[in-house]
Amino acid sequence: MEVIIIEDEKPAARRLERMLEKLGIQSGQTLHSVEESLKWFQQNPHPDLIFLDIQLSDGLSFEIFDLLEIRSSIIFTTAFDEYALQAFKLNSIDYLLKPIDEDELKKAVDKFRSRTSGLAPKMAIDFEDIKKMLINPIEREYKMRFTVRVGQHLKIIHADDVECFYSENKGTYAAITEGRSYLLDTTLEQLETEIPPKLFFRVSRKYIVNVNHIKDIISYTNSRLQIKLKKNGTEEIIVSRERVRDFKLWLE
Repeated sequence: MEVIIIEDEKPAARRLERMLEKLGIQSGQTLHSVEESLKWFQQNPHPDLIFLDIQLSDGLSFEIFDLLEIRSSIIFTTAFDEYALQAFKLNSIDYLLKPIDEDELKKAVDKFRSRTSGLAPKMAIDFEDIKKMLINPIEREYKMRFTVRVGQHLKIIHADDVECFYSENKGTYAAITEGRSYLLDTTLEQLETEIPPKLFFRVSRKYIVNVNHIKDIISYTNSRLQIKLKKNGTEEIIVSRERVRDFKLWLE
């Protein structure tokens, strides 16, 4: 089985490689961008299977398929939340939600193998439908309040009052407008799937910011941006370089 990985986050790619090795699958190539992938496909035979991240550092991976006819089966690896991805199942498209679970990976690989063995027909992938779905995701209710423990009391924090969520010392915190931070019983990865995307954006591995509490955005080194918040202005919040483009689009 010829397999390649298209993933812009190198730690995630290495983790997937190790998980595939446990299943007896050796990845022949790892690609990190749309541009790199286009060059590779033009010069190499197409693999049997692609593990494809949707959002790459230089654009959506669908751009690859707009420009080239790729003759490979695809398993998506994505951070888009499971509610928005129900259409993938309806279209019989395999996907793995990050962080990838080993059991889910095995099921996806087994599904691919059953199809290629002739036990099930191979389904065509309609990328236009998927792009429309991601631009106009399935309507759902997002989490607008959080409960935290303060001593013997429970405090309710409203999403509108959260300037940013951040991770520190293996904990996840909500920094609110009154200038305090509260420890939450969750992770940034989980929060990303629960909070309204029009209000919050994950600017880096450490921070998710609230658009209504951004005071200033400043050019920073290496094509990055620095964000100043209205109340928690002392925090150095940097938009990572690979997220700058999407962050600017989100602000529009």
